Amino acid sequence: MEKEHQIFGIRAIIEAINSGKEIDKVFIQKDADGDLMRDLMKTLKKNNINFSYVPVEKLNRLTHNNHQGAVASIAPIAFHNLETLVENVLESGRTPLFLILDQLSDARNFGAIIRTAECTGVDGIIVQKQGSAPVNGDTVKTSAGAVFNVPICKVEHIKDAIFHLQGSGIKTVAATEKTDDNIYDIDLKQPLAIIMGSEDRGINPSVLKIVDEKAKLPMFGTIGSLNVSVACGAFLYETVRQRG
Repeated sequence: MEKEHQIFGIRAIIEAINSGKEIDKVFIQKDADGDLMRDLMKTLKKNNINFSYVPVEKLNRLTHNNHQGAVASIAPIAFHNLETLVENVLESGRTPLFLILDQLSDARNFGAIIRTAECTGVDGIIVQKQGSAPVNGDTVKTSAGAVFNVPICKVEHIKDAIFHLQGSGIKTVAATEKTDDNIYDIDLKQPLAIIMGSEDRGINPSVLKIVDEKAKLPMFGTIGSLNVSVACGAFLYETVRQRG
């Protein structure tokens, strides 16, 4: 975590949240207790801020300062409102292309995907507040700075975002091996949102139930799957090919 994107200490984090600072994630010492820590937890939950419990050793690696059992990462970007972004893209007259990441957890994969998204004209990336990779120094570096050019929306629930996109006339296509349909046989020229799953579990089964279509990439080797950022690139560039 870059030092300039970091806050340590319980009271400092609470004050940062109350002042409107864009907090990406807070790491909490798993055995920490006390009135001040309880105040922090209430503040995190009230503001729907992503947090996780970690061993004190991890906090000590993040900072050598007196962290009091809590270290926060500040997002280097401002996140966008989904409804406003969708409305603006639709009003622009161009064919929408959105990307939904269902609890992708690795910051470097996230950065690589953002870089490809910027190169392929993606209008916005949608992630869930809880369980998603942070936007941190690794993300910025791996994206080659593209993170500052592609709007990113954080939502409470991926399914609600999908329903909103569908209600706005945008087709949702899930990238999954759990289908017989090949990506090259799917129409990607219409308003579209592509959904990619997490590195270990793929797309949540409850999400797969509500998407409009499912598609897979052809696989000819003995390995059963691609890295998610590579697979995402293949889906996005097939979209570019069809729309070209």
